[in-house]
Amino acid sequence: MSSTAVHPAANPLAAPARYPQRRAIKVGGVQIGGGAPCVIQSMTTTATTDVGATLEQVQRLAEAGCQIVRISVPDEASAAGFAAVKKRSPVPLVADIHFKHKMALLAIEAGADKVRLNPGNVTRREHIEEVCKELLAAKIPVRVGSNSGSIAPRYKTLYETDPVGAIVGSAKEYVAMLTEFGVEDIVVALKSHDPMATVECYRRFAATEPWPLHIGVTEAGPGITGAARSAVALGILLSEGIGDTMRVSLANDPVDEVYVCREILASLNIRPTVRVVACPTCARVEFDLLGLVAKMERSLLKLDAPISIAIMGCAVNGPGEARDADVGICAAGGRYMLFKKGQIVRSDLTPDNFPQVLSDEIYELTGKRIELEV
Repeated sequence: MSSTAVHPAANPLAAPARYPQRRAIKVGGVQIGGGAPCVIQSMTTTATTDVGATLEQVQRLAEAGCQIVRISVPDEASAAGFAAVKKRSPVPLVADIHFKHKMALLAIEAGADKVRLNPGNVTRREHIEEVCKELLAAKIPVRVGSNSGSIAPRYKTLYETDPVGAIVGSAKEYVAMLTEFGVEDIVVALKSHDPMATVECYRRFAATEPWPLHIGVTEAGPGITGAARSAVALGILLSEGIGDTMRVSLANDPVDEVYVCREILASLNIRPTVRVVACPTCARVEFDLLGLVAKMERSLLKLDAPISIAIMGCAVNGPGEARDADVGICAAGGRYMLFKKGQIVRSDLTPDNFPQVLSDEIYELTGKRIELEV
């Protein structure tokens, strides 16, 4: 086991006693709630009617560590596309439904592993009852997505003065209707674009309700902005034991969402994964460390294994940091040194040969071969 791997007993993030134990449900073969580890989700950005592009994106997401993928089903052609993707998908698929309850019926028929309903636009009782009958017949769960932009109509006035109360009330009311129709395999999301409002929504709901929770900040934004906002909210929630499944919603390639989810979980010692340690650089650095790390990062992120890799640029902090990593390199005095488990194993590397040497060492530690893009 590598030095970054976390023994289950060392994980301090058990659910506090003030929160009820979450119910366990199954989405395909993936368990959500019931004490299972937090599940990583994302969503495709392709047109669902483009089966090839959608399937390719689903496969990329799965390779990055995504365990469940959500796909929009806005019309009948998309329902047909969903069915085609489902036949070849490596992970369970969730159908995202808005406005037209008949799309939920078509998605269930197409083999959806879960259906996501919007309390703000799928509202008629008779339509919800019809969907519930098919959910029960297919034995699949439903997710209630009560977000700041998708609350039940009667809560919109309250939202102006108490957005948290409106989001939570909308979710509770919708869940009550589902259970009235016999559906109890339910996951609930209560998202706001405001990270701290999001935290308060989940705290309030989790204090009294047993349903598994899908956590995230809705419309978090692009890149650094969205990652930071999401990390704040999700880090707080997960540290309090709230969160059975998660998505980081970025205006980026959805694969980036998966990488950020992994980093949040790894930073909290919930799910060990590859950890890249790199110095922020200064005038002492002897090579283009920033350029090198930027080129290597994408390949290293694909390495979903409990290993720490250090890339350091000078003789001040470099050797110490590299020694603490499972494997690492440090440039000092015009030389590239390779460290492994705290020991210098090579001191004669060059910019031309160190990528292959580092790749070989990573393979020995993990059994996984990657190509370092340098």
